[in-house]
Amino acid sequence: MPKISEARRVERRSEIMDAALRCFLRTGYNGTSMADIIAESGLSAGAIYSYFPGKQQLVRAVAERILDARRTELEAASAQRALSPAGVVRVLAQGVRANAPLPVLLQVWGEATVDPELRAAVQSVLLHMRATIAGVLGRWAEGHADELPLPAAEWAAVAAPVVMGMIPSFLLQSVLVDGFDDEAFLRGVDLVLPSHP
Repeated sequence: MPKISEARRVERRSEIMDAALRCFLRTGYNGTSMADIIAESGLSAGAIYSYFPGKQQLVRAVAERILDARRTELEAASAQRALSPAGVVRVLAQGVRANAPLPVLLQVWGEATVDPELRAAVQSVLLHMRATIAGVLGRWAEGHADELPLPAAEWAAVAAPVVMGMIPSFLLQSVLVDGFDDEAFLRGVDLVLPSHP
């Protein structure tokens, strides 16, 4: 059997994750079995299991892919200019709104409250995101040290989980509140958090 290239392995993993996402969106995380994902992907069970031993590993990979994309967006935006706390929320919310499967994220978070392995996976991804946010906020804080009640690095470490907490609120309301005005939410963020660069 010919050996598969690394580029093809990455592409195949992505195809499997895309198939899993379609299933999760259609029938929910709990309502989706590995058999469903195998059928959706059009691949053999052996091919799927050689990449992902189970649904938890698949969900972790999907969550990592979604949050890695948000981290990349945040780092790219902050490389161009210092991002204020409101700017961080805006970049993350816009990226989530445009590119993330919001209902699936909420299902995974809910399931993580009762599944210890999934909780550990989600926690790992979220802690990495928090560290990225703290780094971005730290760069902004250095330029505003005279306005802050704590030294810049300490302030950024305290502020990061608070700023990060606005994204689940944005997601929850986007999915569950009929007529939710996401632009009004983002304008409100500018009013509540420091928004000047």
